[in-house]
Formats: sequence, structure tokens, C-alpha cells
Amino acid sequence: MKTRLPILLLAFVSLFSCNKEPVKPKLGPWRVVLEVQDGKELPFMIDWKEDLHWVVSNADERIDITDIQVNGDSITIAHPVFEGVFKGVFTADKVTGSFIKPSLDRVVPFEMVHGDAPRFIVGQVSDQNVSGNWEMLFSAHSPEDRYIAKGIFEQQGDKVTGTIRTTTGDYRYLEGVMDGSTLKLSTFDGAHAFLFEAEVKDTILYGNFYSGNHWKEPFSAKRNETYELPDENTLTYLKEGYDRFDFSFPDTDGTIVSLSDEKFKDKVVVVQIMGTWCPNCLEETQYYTEYLTKNPSPNLEFISLAFEYAPKERAIRGINKLKTSVGVPYPILLAQYGSSSKQKANEKLPMLNHVLSYPTTIFIDREGAVRKIHTGFNGKATGEKYTQFTQEFEAFLTQLLNE
Repeated sequence: MKTRLPILLLAFVSLFSCNKEPVKPKLGPWRVVLEVQDGKELPFMIDWKEDLHWVVSNADERIDITDIQVNGDSITIAHPVFEGVFKGVFTADKVTGSFIKPSLDRVVPFEMVHGDAPRFIVGQVSDQNVSGNWEMLFSAHSPEDRYIAKGIFEQQGDKVTGTIRTTTGDYRYLEGVMDGSTLKLSTFDGAHAFLFEAEVKDTILYGNFYSGNHWKEPFSAKRNETYELPDENTLTYLKEGYDRFDFSFPDTDGTIVSLSDEKFKDKVVVVQIMGTWCPNCLEETQYYTEYLTKNPSPNLEFISLAFEYAPKERAIRGINKLKTSVGVPYPILLAQYGSSSKQKANEKLPMLNHVLSYPTTIFIDREGAVRKIHTGFNGKATGEKYTQFTQEFEAFLTQLLNE
């Protein structure tokens, strides 16, 4: 009997351990921090809900992420469209690991901590207010990388929201603070992780823009309430000697599709140049899908040309993932894989003066003539500019369809 008691006790303990509920991450608010260059932290906020459901918050934006896998104390979190994935280990109130983009060989360390913490910790009260429009210049000392932009910010107390528009699109929903004389803004949209830090002196600001841990560039800005970027409808056009836009690319099944196919004859055609890795392209695709759902027409066709940095098989999976997630009702062709280089895109589409932006939209009338090319996309974060785009888009398509 003396030898059996410890054995019975061990069996009981073992049975109790096997039936013990596995540890899960706590529900509620979490603060996520990505490690970028110069020892900087790029924070964003999530709400962890039941059934392994994330909601990412950037100002007014909410992004649902439900592709979350748990195995023991390991966790994998994937966006419904983009390739980037969080892989780490967790306890009930902490997750550590890496945010990984396999096709680009990019790895960014992260830490997530449960609790109702602020996005940025404010250490000093500020007497600066950045509300308004800013004329911005990035990489001023590098002719190759130099570009202009427009900052649109709103400040209430020490809280700042807004976005930055460029000639190719916007930098999404930015959220942050004024900490003393320092402006701090961040966003994470599932594909891109952006951090902007700048010193503010009345009508001037200067600082650095970080994209993940692979890119850093300086920028400066000055207040200019009347500043506007160039007209998006004038930046991309047909080169002299070309009077038509055409292409021949495969769909995800390998079938070659061309604009000269019977399907497009005598119809208005909207051609979208895009990439499944591009948040502006995703938002534009969501809008186009919504538009077609509400405005079906036998005389209208949409088609997308995807320029993918992923290898071929991953690129095809990415296209199918986008179509399924958004419910895209039109074809998405694989125009390029292994690189999203705009130079290579120019070679694939030699009739254009350049492929300046993903996305770019080409409007073709029933006669096959290019009537307009719109460079970039101003998403919902741009407010009035997004509304203006949608109104002009719908009016122009109505005009083409009525001709």
C-alpha cells in the first residue's frame, strides 16, 4: 500500500493537468510595438475578441483579422489579403515574435502587451498645433527618391490624426500625438507599418519617415492651406505614336486574356493596374467591387493587371485570396511576378509614358479609345478627396456608358 499511494496521486495530478484549460491571450485591448530603425518603436492598437478575432485600430479605420492559428504556446496571425504574417509565442497577456514578409525576406521583431495603454506615451505638454494642410517634401537631397506630398492633420489636445497624400496615393489612416515639440504618427494596415516623427516649430516641421525596419527617409514641411498636388488625371498618358491601350496576360488558370478579346468589344472598359500587396489597391478594389455590385451593366467591363513581387505560385495564391476576401467580380490577370518594379511594368506596357503608381486606372470608351488615366488612389482617410474621386469616377463612367 505504501508504494501504490504516490502512484495513484501522480495519476490524479496527471489527469488534472490533461484536463486543464489551455492558456489563451486575454480579450480586450492590446498594444503592439514593432521595432524599427534608430531604436524607434512603431506602435499600433488592437482589440482581441472572442474566437481568435483581431480588430486593428488606426484613427477611424478598423481592420478585421480572423486568420489566427494557435498551437500550444505558438501563434500565427495572418491578414485576409496581404502576405505579411505575425509568428510568435504567447502567454495570457504577452506575445513576442516577428512580423514576416516571406517574398521580400523582411523580418520585424514585435511585442504585444495586453492592457488599455496609449498608442504613444506623452511625456511633455505641447504648445504646438499641427491642424491644417502642410506642403511636404521627402528625400530632398536624393534626386532619385525625392517626391512631394500633402499632409492633412487634425489635432485635439495632444491627439493627432490625419493622412499624407502623395501623387501615387495616401499613407493611410495616421494616428498619434504631439509630445512636447515632437509629432509622432503611426499606422499598420496589414501590409505596411509606417512611423513619422518630426520636430515642429510653428509653421515648419522636419523629421524622418520609417517603413518597417527596412526604409528610412527624411522629410520636411511648411504650412500651406492652399497647397495642392498635381492633377491625378495628367500624370500618366499614352506616349506619342500610340492611339490604343492593349495587353495580353494570363489569368490565374493560365488562360491568356487580351483587351482585343470579343468580351470587351463595343464596351466601356476600366483597366486597373495594381498589386495584391498594395493597401491603396485593396481599398480601390473594394470600391470598384461595391460600385459594380450596385451598378451592373452589360456594357461595362472591369479588369485588373496585377504586378506582384511574390514568386509565381505565391502571386497566384495572393490574387485568389484577394478575389475571395473582397468578392471581386472581375478578372485579375497576373501581369508580372517576382518583382513589382515599375521599370519592368513600363516594359510590359510600353504605350504608357510610365507606370508611376500602383494603382493606376485607365478608362476606355466603346470605340477602344483611352479617354482618361487616373494615377494613384485617394482612400477614405483623405476625406473630401475620396468623396470627390468617387463622384468624378461615377459621373465619368455614366458619361461613357451614355455615349
